[in-house]
Amino acid sequence: MPIVPFTTLPDSARVWVFASAKPLDAAAEQLLLYEVDAYLEQWKAHGSPLTASREWQEHRFLTIAVDTSDTAASGCSIDGLFRVLQQLSTQLGTSLVGSGRIYYRDAAGEVVCVGRSAFGDLAQRREITRDVMVFDMTVPTLGEWRQRFETPASGAWHGALMPVSG
Repeated sequence: MPIVPFTTLPDSARVWVFASAKPLDAAAEQLLLYEVDAYLEQWKAHGSPLTASREWQEHRFLTIAVDTSDTAASGCSIDGLFRVLQQLSTQLGTSLVGSGRIYYRDAAGEVVCVGRSAFGDLAQRREITRDVMVFDMTVPTLGEWRQRFETPASGAWHGALMPVSG
């Protein structure tokens, strides 16, 4: 099934957010998006085409969305997507699939990637506050992604890593 425009998918669409540990340059972005689009064009679950789209932001964030009103992505189809992204990670020299990383926007507006413990250390030293804008990679639906993908740490799970005051 052809890829549909990201903006046309309903709020109920299932999303997966992947992030590069480092910003990608133009050539790497082009390769990533070409390969992802090729995969999404033929993406199926139990033989049925999936209505899908993707969004690329900040030279780091890849959001894949599937309209589950017709056909939901199966475990095998999701595994296939993860395999493609793991292979691309090697080619791009970055990690796209992984956990333990937190992305936030620094005072200059740049997106920064740190480990969970480093994020907590920054908060303890008051180098970041509960108002820092974070990227919530755990949003499950497109509606939630639209509302709170980038949100203050105080309103996301990230707030639990920070002191209560500050």
